Amino acid sequence: MSIYKDCDVRGVYGRELTARDTYSIGRALATLSPGRFLVGGDVRLSTPELKAALVRGLLDSGAEAVDLGTIPTPALYFALKRSGARAGATVTASHNPPEYNGVKYMIGKTPVTRDAMDRLHDLVARGEFREGKGTLESWNVCADYLDALAERFRAPRPLHVLVDAGCGAMGPVAPEAFRRAGYRVTELSCVPDGAFPDRSPNPAEYSCLAKTGAAVRAAGADFGVAFDGDGDRAVFLDETGAPVQNEKSLVLFIRSLLKARPTPVVYDQKSSSVIRDAVLEMGGTPLPEKSGHAFIKKRFLENGAALAGEVSGHFFFGELGYDDGLFAALTMAELIAKSGRTLGEMAAEIVCPPITPDIRIFCPYDQQQRWLDGVEAMAREKGAQISHLDGVRADFGDAWFLMRKSVTAEQVTLRAEAPTQPRLRALLAEIAKALPEQARAALET
Repeated sequence: MSIYKDCDVRGVYGRELTARDTYSIGRALATLSPGRFLVGGDVRLSTPELKAALVRGLLDSGAEAVDLGTIPTPALYFALKRSGARAGATVTASHNPPEYNGVKYMIGKTPVTRDAMDRLHDLVARGEFREGKGTLESWNVCADYLDALAERFRAPRPLHVLVDAGCGAMGPVAPEAFRRAGYRVTELSCVPDGAFPDRSPNPAEYSCLAKTGAAVRAAGADFGVAFDGDGDRAVFLDETGAPVQNEKSLVLFIRSLLKARPTPVVYDQKSSSVIRDAVLEMGGTPLPEKSGHAFIKKRFLENGAALAGEVSGHFFFGELGYDDGLFAALTMAELIAKSGRTLGEMAAEIVCPPITPDIRIFCPYDQQQRWLDGVEAMAREKGAQISHLDGVRADFGDAWFLMRKSVTAEQVTLRAEAPTQPRLRALLAEIAKALPEQARAALET
């Protein structure tokens, strides 16, 4: 399996991704973007070695490298915007398990595309790198990042916040940001540990947040926030410790941020219809997009949207021009404090129709298109509107489903929504009839 994914480099450390790889990637990045290059890394155990190799590669191709230290990924975006530098990278595998690592990079203002990744891969394979003797300086960007957040946020009233950094990169940063904004903070798993011993680095797996919810209740906190490994995602928990569905969090942001100036809102097309409905209620324009950070961010920037979001917990803000889990958390705290209500009360008012999780069904690569063609034919026969933004999405008016190929595994992914559970079960039954018999069990559980 290639380490060159759609919008970043990622693989199992030592087996798929080595220091030799990141050295070559550094050479290639400095060849593609000569001049100043910002570089940071997360808290994973393999990051120091991989980051050092990346920096050596940058220097050997003549880059003016700036070492940002150990950072959450949003601090890289902040650094690029603050400094005006054209390019930067951070060594991280985001929310993946601890054995993984990778490189997220940016050259210019637009997000990395599949074509850009292919160019990087091709350059690494050819080894035709720029030669030079670079320079290296340091910048404690997290200090400036915290100062900027302190200037932007001031608590309308002193809420009590449970901050769960999951032993990730937000640990040394998020509690300080909340305290400087005037909030009382209880910390959970805020000591960095790249083995991620306390929970999965992916808080969108709500099942891993039982300890976080118990800590919210034990502390008597007004709400909790759980960050992913590199801090660009956030998941919220209400005052009872219950995780708030990410679509509901996005709806709360929509209702707040579109009051003064309705704008487009970009969201991944597999999201609950409550997002589309909330945008329309606020006078905005709903813009569904293909799932994936690069696709969401590109459309968000192109349309001057006030907000964008993904089911995974990425929240993009027009004020920033990028996604930031800590900015989202401080915005949520401000929203709750100004409302005079609890997060649980506000979330309970948002009623999501019955919707499945992502249902992953084993399917050999050479059969995936045939499966998609089969469910599309069924949907067309029943009068559905079909779109091919990513896979097959069928809208029946009162219900919809999305089936997509996997680019990383022999499987297809299905998600469906309907106004009632019986209608959802009926829809899944129709989809099952359009699939080979061996696939039907996954839709019957």
